[in-house]
Amino acid sequence: MLAQKAERLNFSSIVNRTEYPDFLDIQIKSFQDFFQLETKSEERGNEGLYNTFMENFPITDTRNQFVLEFLDYFIDPPRYTIEECIERGLTYSVPLKARLKLYCTDPEHEDFETIVQDVYLGTIPYMTPSGTFCINGAERVVVSQLHRSPGVFFSQSFHANGTKLYSARVIPFKGSWIEFATDINQVMYAYIDRKKKLPVTTLFRAIGFERDKDILEIFDLAEEVKVSKSGLKKILGRKLAARVLNTWHEDFVDEDTGEVVSIERNEIVLDRDTILDKDNIEEIIEADAKTILLHKESAQQGDYAIIHNTLQKDPTNSEKEAVEHIYRQLRNAEPPDEETARGIIDKLFFSDQRYSLGEVGRYRMNKKLGLDIGMDKQVLTKVDIITIIKYLIELINSKAEIDDIDHLSNRRVRTVGEQLSQQFGVGLARMARTIRERMNVRDNEVFTPIDLINAKTLSSVINSFFGTNQLSQFMDQTNPLAEITHKRRLSALGPGGLSRERAGFEVRDVHYTHYGRLCPIETPEGPNIGLISSLSVYAKVNGMGFIETPYRKIENGVVDIKNTPIYLSAEEEEDQLIAQANIRVDDKGKIIEDKIIARQEGDFPVIDPSNANYTDVAPNQVASISASLIPFLEHDDANRALMGSNMMRQAVPLLRVDAPIVGTGLERQVASDSRVLINAEGDGVIEYVDANEITIKYERTDEEAMVSFDSDTKTYPLVKFRKTNQGTSINLKPIVEKGDKVKKGQVLCEGYATQNGELALGRNMKVAFMPWKGYNFEDAIVISEKVVRDDIFTSIHIDEYSLEVRDTKLGNEELTNDIPNVSEEATKDLDENGMIRIGAEIKPGDILIGKITPKGESDPTPEEKLLRAIFGDKAGDVKDASLKASPSLHGVVIEKKLFSRAVKDKRKRAKDKEDIDALEAIYYRKFDDLKAILVEKLFNIVNGKTAQGIFNDLGEEIIPKGKKYTLKMLNAVDDYTHLTSGTWTTDDHTNNLIADLIHNYKIKENDLQGSLRREKFTISVGDELPAGIIKLAKVYIAKKRKLKVGDKMAGRHGNKGIVARIVRQEDMPFLEDGTPVDIVLNPLGVPSRMNIGQIYETVLGWAGQKLNRTFATPIFDGATLDQINEFTDEAGIPRFGHTYLYDGGTGDRFDQPATVGVIYMLKLGHMVDDKMHARSIGPYSLITQQPLGGKAQFGGQRFGEMEVWALEAYGASATLREILTVKSDDVIGRAKTYEAIVKGEPMPEPGLPESFNVLMHELKGLGLDIRLEE
Repeated sequence: MLAQKAERLNFSSIVNRTEYPDFLDIQIKSFQDFFQLETKSEERGNEGLYNTFMENFPITDTRNQFVLEFLDYFIDPPRYTIEECIERGLTYSVPLKARLKLYCTDPEHEDFETIVQDVYLGTIPYMTPSGTFCINGAERVVVSQLHRSPGVFFSQSFHANGTKLYSARVIPFKGSWIEFATDINQVMYAYIDRKKKLPVTTLFRAIGFERDKDILEIFDLAEEVKVSKSGLKKILGRKLAARVLNTWHEDFVDEDTGEVVSIERNEIVLDRDTILDKDNIEEIIEADAKTILLHKESAQQGDYAIIHNTLQKDPTNSEKEAVEHIYRQLRNAEPPDEETARGIIDKLFFSDQRYSLGEVGRYRMNKKLGLDIGMDKQVLTKVDIITIIKYLIELINSKAEIDDIDHLSNRRVRTVGEQLSQQFGVGLARMARTIRERMNVRDNEVFTPIDLINAKTLSSVINSFFGTNQLSQFMDQTNPLAEITHKRRLSALGPGGLSRERAGFEVRDVHYTHYGRLCPIETPEGPNIGLISSLSVYAKVNGMGFIETPYRKIENGVVDIKNTPIYLSAEEEEDQLIAQANIRVDDKGKIIEDKIIARQEGDFPVIDPSNANYTDVAPNQVASISASLIPFLEHDDANRALMGSNMMRQAVPLLRVDAPIVGTGLERQVASDSRVLINAEGDGVIEYVDANEITIKYERTDEEAMVSFDSDTKTYPLVKFRKTNQGTSINLKPIVEKGDKVKKGQVLCEGYATQNGELALGRNMKVAFMPWKGYNFEDAIVISEKVVRDDIFTSIHIDEYSLEVRDTKLGNEELTNDIPNVSEEATKDLDENGMIRIGAEIKPGDILIGKITPKGESDPTPEEKLLRAIFGDKAGDVKDASLKASPSLHGVVIEKKLFSRAVKDKRKRAKDKEDIDALEAIYYRKFDDLKAILVEKLFNIVNGKTAQGIFNDLGEEIIPKGKKYTLKMLNAVDDYTHLTSGTWTTDDHTNNLIADLIHNYKIKENDLQGSLRREKFTISVGDELPAGIIKLAKVYIAKKRKLKVGDKMAGRHGNKGIVARIVRQEDMPFLEDGTPVDIVLNPLGVPSRMNIGQIYETVLGWAGQKLNRTFATPIFDGATLDQINEFTDEAGIPRFGHTYLYDGGTGDRFDQPATVGVIYMLKLGHMVDDKMHARSIGPYSLITQQPLGGKAQFGGQRFGEMEVWALEAYGASATLREILTVKSDDVIGRAKTYEAIVKGEPMPEPGLPESFNVLMHELKGLGLDIRLEE
């Protein structure tokens, strides 16, 4: 066993620490729930892909004669491994197939038989075990989106004149938005899709509350009085609540048809709010009204004035008028008939097809409005609308609260699975449309499900999502922490989210509901601040998409320390009193403090322990992974902590890593959950180990062996020098030896910024905080030469260069080392395919891959004629198209790969056929062997038992009920993959065993089918390459980067700086015992930045180095000053690290003591080698003829207007003229200048800059006649 480091000494005061959830759950679990492949098909939940299929099927034609029904879906294994996809630039995907059933309901089509078929729906990118997707050879991550939850939101705004306006907005999962809002005249309007407005009462009439009476009764505002002389006398002076109408019918003859049509006419006798007098009573009696409606005389009356105002504004009087009015508003046209007008409202809000609040929307709606409507009712109901209006009226009367849009109960997370479901929904809806069209066209002929489906429809939607969606991002793979953080990121941007420009301050700010859910520290600096955040360490996303965080229950002042913590969403946490995690408790969990500080929403009351409801599970519950990795974070200013957690993600994996002496205890979990290392899958013994692979023999129970088709040994290949997305390298080394016993989950290797199973982003360095000859002015860093010499901060970076060989119109390009007009010296390292040998050292300009391409025939010059006469025809018709090393490239070739398509000719085809036949024969034997093993295992389980009736998925009985099982009977079953999981025996345990056995058999058979397909494909097609490409050559070059002046370094506390000088070891300041320090930091960088955590870390680090111990100091629960002093005393080093240093140059002691210790430093990805750039002449822009900008374009530095002013101020006119002409866009002048320099002649006069000509053309384009006069 290799020496494992002793466990870290943990300073945490918390005894029973809660286990962290798996850090990649948010990606992996979400994707598993989407595909539900581990679940047997009959047990699949109504979510993810299954749900999307169920929503879009069955599909019928317009006459309802043919029905296409969905039965099940399954996937085949991927054609290539993840590594092969990355190498070849392919997408790691699986073929998706659906089992569909087509039948006919029309009795006339007797010849049409029901067909069940497996139909190919296209390839779907599949998540790798580490939570990424490999798209076109690049690893990508689908970031979760934080968006507004569906439901109802109440808000308030102010009109320019100071009036408060209130609104209620219903946001559905799919369908039209509807908003209810008040205006300055206290009238309530409904807005449909934010455009068309209509009085709320019109909407009421349209949904069935036809008369004023019905509307007023909703709010209990009116009483009905029968019309009689005596009765009316009692109500003199009361107000009318509804109009009194005189209604009659008129008949008229329709000129077209000659029919007599009756039309209802209304005339207003008395308007609303009329105060009744004797004359009015006469009019009522004359109008022949049966009843009238009066205002109720109650205290509530004033609150509902808005309803009366709205009724006054309402132009309609009946349901018919209301629906027609709405139709006119929405369609800007007259309704053809009443039925169509009625249908529009139904379609908008009451139809399952067009409108859905979703489960979340219904849940939020019920919670907010206190309703009890079933979760399956996902359209709006009349009750919803009425309750919303009532709540809005309470709001207007200050009896209710408006919603806080930034509260996490109003924002939910859309994980990968949900985003994919949505894309599948779009794809399947498109597919359903084409299926319908094809069904309608095929009238009487017999057709099958395959004839109806076009697989490209679904693939194109999914591929465009992964390729172009804002939330599908190129993975940040600098180090394991960067990977894991990217996968746990939550973005408020993206489709359906916010945009940077529109997002205000409130959305970006920290909210009290972020506690334990979103990290208040880790967010980018710059325009995305607050819009992109990270999930806290303990947070989980629940089924609804809301973020939950764990708490322990407190009852009567006793903390429940035995049971697992309870997860609460932001909404459930409202009003609860929550204590901190580090309150003192006894063994039973009783709180032993008299008063404790608790948290209640955004408040911090001091309370009695018996009043607390919950306690946090850990002090680092608030922070994300990155922030939790900063020791002594509690002593750092938040802004610096933000920089620290962001810079740890930019740390480059070093050649020799070192886990921090002072950690926080999270390092091991981050390394294992990032999935970059290999962990043992169970208990077992190491059988074989070398630099490239590890083989383990696992222990298994008899039942596990019974249902498994795999051997109990497993070999894990180790990744060697793999290039990451950011060009850093992954190189794993084993840390176990042959014969070692391993436990489940144990780490077997290290490398890629991990050591001994712990995250190790940098190195522990002996540091002194002191000025050194001014070289560490303004955050600059002075480093000892020893650091460079011992490769302490050396990292390996890998570049990949590829060249495609295409089929051009003039003929094929080819890879070769025979390149025209190139010296033998330049091609000495190329093989016959033109590829450079492994191990060759590369300098700028070297040929990496030699390629020639045919060039168009043009009349040869006399020189070319001579060359052709001497050397034959070769030199004339091809040109050099080789890949050459870029100007700054120095490195070593570590690998090369060549992929090519199979060449097709008669002989090759015949040989391919033979090879494929031989291959199939081998595989059919494998299939037979596999089935024989299945039958043998099955017979061992069911021997002596009686069959209970086994059916296949077409409903045919395969093994009849009541028969005793025999080997012959089991061998006779043709296809075990198509059996429905029937009851094999009367014993449930046995049935489960058999179900698992057949499930494993299906997987194994599927794998075999996959490898057969893969090998057949390799024989017939060769390597799969993008269209139009015959060959693909790749060369990998490794660069060893030592630390240089100009490289950026940082600690974990936001203390960043640039290496300013590398000093000889003997010149560095040294301690009394002669030890020189490795690094000198400027002490002035500490007080103003307020990141004192680095000083704590430095002192404790020195003690740890002396005592050979490592520490874990969890954030907000770390080592105290007294504890640090104990360790410094034990180690025999001065307290606070205050010690005198000696000048390396003179040997004299410095006047003042300095702080000395061991600090953990990182080398960041901003390296000087990538930034250094120089240009003499290079490419020029086409129109302005000025040099391009930027290192990538080999450009120059822009001399802008402010720089021109500077030279003008110095009167440097000749220099300025040169810069603006011959060094830039004076085309003729620059050629002449170059010539003059070469020939040693005096400089010529500059000519006209090209930008002047551009201006001239611009003016000519305006129609001005401009001439240049000499």
